[in-house]
Amino acid sequence: MTRPLTNMGEKPMAWSWRFEDVAGEQVTVEDPVSELFPSRGDAESWLGENWRALSDAGVAQVTLLDGEDARYTMKLDDA
Repeated sequence: MTRPLTNMGEKPMAWSWRFEDVAGEQVTVEDPVSELFPSRGDAESWLGENWRALSDAGVAQVTLLDGEDARYTMKLDDA
């Protein structure tokens, strides 16, 4: 699978989610499994479809990563 290049054309971009507990510590869940996404929109759409299952699995918040760079953190709750 070919990933899009950044504006500089130097490194491939890969968007992903880091799952965290209430303290912000990384947690691992078996299902649903996050994947690498070619765009921010694809990653956000996936989260929109899976946030309840993540919350049910004990994930309190997620951080969107662009490669290794954190873009934002969002709590998973019904509020």
